[in-house]
Amino acid sequence: MNTTEIKGNWNEQKGKLKQKFAELTDNDLMFEEGQKDEMLGKLQIKLGKTKEELHKIFDSIL
Repeated sequence: MNTTEIKGNWNEQKGKLKQKFAELTDNDLMFEEGQKDEMLGKLQIKLGKTKEELHKIFDSIL
C-alpha cells in the first residue's frame, strides 16, 4: 500500500472501509498529504488492529 494507491480512489476506499467497520467516521478516515502514518495510528487504536493487519485490509479493498 502506498500513498498514490490510497489517494487515487480514496472516496471509494473510504466507503468500503465504512461498510466493513461501521464504527469508522469520516473524521477517522481523513487523509491528508504527509499524514498517512497519523491516520493509520488512529485506525489501529480505534479498530484494535496491528499495522500489518491494516495493510492487509487496505490491500484487500484496492
